[in-house]
Amino acid sequence: MTSLAENPSDPYLSGNFAPVDDELDVADLPVEGELPPGLDGIFVRNGPNPRFDPIGRYHIFDGDGMLHAMHLGGGRARYVNRWVRTKAFAVEDRLGHAVFGGLSEFRLPPPEIVAEAGPARNAANTNVVRHAGRILALWEAGLPYEVTPDLDTVGEYDFGGDYTGSFSAHPHVDAETGEMFVFGYGPFPPYLRYHVVSPEGKVVHSTTIDIPNPVMIHDFMITERHAVFLDAPAVFDVAGAIEGKPMVRWAPEAGCRVGVMDRYGDGSAITWHEIEPRYVFHFMNAYEVDGRVHVLAEQAPDIQIGFGDGDADGQGDFTLWDWTVDLAAGTLTETQLDERRTGFPRVDDRRTGHRSRHGHALTFSGPAQAMGEFDTVVRYDLGTMDAETYCFGRGRVTGEVVFAPDPAGRDDSDGWLCSFVHDATTDTSTFEVLDASDITAGPVATVPLPRRVPFGFHAAWLPA
Repeated sequence: MTSLAENPSDPYLSGNFAPVDDELDVADLPVEGELPPGLDGIFVRNGPNPRFDPIGRYHIFDGDGMLHAMHLGGGRARYVNRWVRTKAFAVEDRLGHAVFGGLSEFRLPPPEIVAEAGPARNAANTNVVRHAGRILALWEAGLPYEVTPDLDTVGEYDFGGDYTGSFSAHPHVDAETGEMFVFGYGPFPPYLRYHVVSPEGKVVHSTTIDIPNPVMIHDFMITERHAVFLDAPAVFDVAGAIEGKPMVRWAPEAGCRVGVMDRYGDGSAITWHEIEPRYVFHFMNAYEVDGRVHVLAEQAPDIQIGFGDGDADGQGDFTLWDWTVDLAAGTLTETQLDERRTGFPRVDDRRTGHRSRHGHALTFSGPAQAMGEFDTVVRYDLGTMDAETYCFGRGRVTGEVVFAPDPAGRDDSDGWLCSFVHDATTDTSTFEVLDASDITAGPVATVPLPRRVPFGFHAAWLPA
């Protein structure tokens, strides 16, 4: 029995979290306004879309990956969506039901399934990146899955056999060097590994970073010369998971610290700075000036996502901060940059690891503060922290907003902010394009979509 009908008893399977049950490819969609001529490429977003009814308690991180893409060019728009056909997806599709448990209630599949697809589902449902000519669908507890521009699954990708272990859902590409920087973590030693991939897609550097506990590390950052990690107390409980308990527990007694290392260095040389317990799902960016590393971190006092009872916890207290590490003095200071509760912070991808003039994030126009209820985008001047906002309207919520640069532009003032928007009153979705130089003016183009696009995770702009 599939889970494709809305399940009102589970907040992660109802409303715009409810999965869709088909795959479409629809060209020449109607456009309200005008798609800019410079908007030439693919906007693609990943997210969880369970194929079958989950067994046990469902967590939003468990759902099978589904990619939704807008192919844009010449003022025309085409929508495509496809499941990522992972090993776990293939097994369950063949059997006609779910066999893998999840983060809230782990269940080990039968031995023959473990031999075929592993003990846990690699859902490939979190992010998407293009590097060295390959488009990769990502999930942080396993290898990436390569897909084509039309979203067909090529298969699991291990960089020619040079990469083993898990691959973060948040690798970062330095557009100036073409290198990709990535880490992998897990519940068994070594708990944290860090890697550098050349512009040609070869793994050229790997090192182990020694940490005392197996912890969930969702994101990290790079600068021109350094890599920055947060060792937060979101601790794996493998023994508990085998008994059907949540896979991850918040353990503030384990401590919390920020580590800075040379981005081509040995993990043993990392320098740690103790801080009060907090969690960061997403960093906005990091850069260094005059011997100081600035890390723009969206932090909260704890992990804020329930792993036990299936409740859809709120976005909570995630707000934007600057962690400044003085490399010579060996100190870390923290400054809150904005009091808004925000999510999915981004900069122009071309400025990842380098100082950026602008950044943006999602926020709320009213009291709502749950994931999936973002109705407003805020765009910051990161020099002055002045901000402008645009609300998509009553009952209209947006997914992650991505900056698409104008090929003829000068900097990150020239380009567009793109996202999928869901209207709860009509249960329909649109693709929206804002002029990044003046988001308050509203969309320059709106594309009504042939179906509802469920709320998902991360998106990317892949220029033609």
